[in-house]
Amino acid sequence: MPKIDELDIKILNELVRDASISVPKLSKKINVNTSVVYSRIKRLIKLGLIKKYTLMVNEEMLGYNVKAITGINMDSKMRDSIIAGLMNIPEVRDVIEVTGRFDILVSLTAKSLDDIHNIVSEKIGKLEGVQRTETFIEMKRTIKEPTYTEATLPLIIS
Repeated sequence: MPKIDELDIKILNELVRDASISVPKLSKKINVNTSVVYSRIKRLIKLGLIKKYTLMVNEEMLGYNVKAITGINMDSKMRDSIIAGLMNIPEVRDVIEVTGRFDILVSLTAKSLDDIHNIVSEKIGKLEGVQRTETFIEMKRTIKEPTYTEATLPLIIS
């Protein structure tokens, strides 16, 4: 396990909140020299702790106002082809293999309830090996950004 200290955790917490923050602004915010912050970020990337920087699009501004989660039961022998088929559906955002009453949960986004219906019945439901689906329409979502502390990372703090 890599050695992570309190400064690394501060940097991670700030980048989780806003990955677009510049290194000079970040260093000022956490009161650490810019060159130190820059080298720490490079080290966290090299260690694989920071996997990538990403962009969050406001899909509602593009007209995608309906979100849903679809639970799928499938023929387990068809797992790979079902997952590949799901990943080829443009409205699919996540495919998650789970335990419990479903084999897979799929996050969808669409412009209307009719679109969700068509995606589930015409695209997902017709994938070979899909046995049953159940769809849950998202009413409201509250997102919590993770916060890391020494207590949450006890095994890797130096």
